[in-house]
Amino acid sequence: MASIYDYSVKDMEGKDVSLSDYKGKVLLIVNTATGCGFTPQYEGLEALYRKYKDQGFEILDFPCNQFFGQAPGSDEEIHSFCTLKYNVSFKQFHKIDVNGKNEDPLYTFLKEQKKGRIKWNFAKFLVDREGNVVDRFGSMEKPSKIEPKIMELL
Repeated sequence: MASIYDYSVKDMEGKDVSLSDYKGKVLLIVNTATGCGFTPQYEGLEALYRKYKDQGFEILDFPCNQFFGQAPGSDEEIHSFCTLKYNVSFKQFHKIDVNGKNEDPLYTFLKEQKKGRIKWNFAKFLVDREGNVVDRFGSMEKPSKIEPKIMELL
């Protein structure tokens, strides 16, 4: 069976990043959008990141424009928006598809682990230090509600 550490993704500069670089970390993997009603969740995500990053917590942000075009713009424009408006400091990656024929293989794997199509922006997958996908949260689930689960894994 494949592991999350078998996957590579593209960073915002188009360079390959192996998820094995995150071995031993607790990960929250999120598909995001800059023009969505859930976009203010960036504040909560950043608060979690700042609070727990020194304990081995990482957020991996994958912009996605599949849901009514709510992540327009280039990777650079998305990154600028997120840093200027929400002071985001966690890792942002290249814009991807999370469903359909062009979906990123990482999301194929995540959806195999925790069943179901991605319904909207800000779906969240929680991964433990061993690389196991342990939980999945929908768009409505605010980052603060996930904090107890993150603390358990840290």
